[in-house]
Amino acid sequence: MTKAIWVLIILVVGYVGYLLFQQWDKARLEHDGLKKEEAAALVSGDSLPGMPQQFETGYRAAKTKSASVFQDWFKQNEQYLSDPRKAWIELELCKAMIRENPTEAKKIYTSVKGRVPPSSPVYDKVKELEKTFGP
Repeated sequence: MTKAIWVLIILVVGYVGYLLFQQWDKARLEHDGLKKEEAAALVSGDSLPGMPQQFETGYRAAKTKSASVFQDWFKQNEQYLSDPRKAWIELELCKAMIRENPTEAKKIYTSVKGRVPPSSPVYDKVKELEKTFGP
C-alpha cells in the first residue's frame, strides 16, 4: 500500500511540475513576442536615415497618389537617397505597384533583397514581402 501511495505522490508532483512548466513557457513566449513587436514598432520608414528632409513632403504626396506618380518621384530623386531609407521606399513602391505592374514590382523587390543584409533594419520588411513576391 505504501508503494502505491509513493507512486501516486510522484505522479502528482510530476503533473504539477508539468503544469508549472507549461505556464512558465507560455509566459516566456508572450514576453518574447512583446519584445519582437516593440522592436518592429521602432523601425518605421520615417525613422530611417538616408533621405534629406526637404524630400519628405514630396515623398508623402507622391505616395498618397497613384503608383505611377510614386514611381516617377522615386526615379527623379533616387540619386539623393541612400540605404536603408532607399530600400524602405523601394519596398513601399513595390507594394504600390503590385497591381498595376507586378513584373516591375518583383524586379525592384529582387534588387532590394539582393543588397539588404540580414543586419539591416529593413530586413524584416523584406522577409514580410517575401510572402508576396516569393523567394
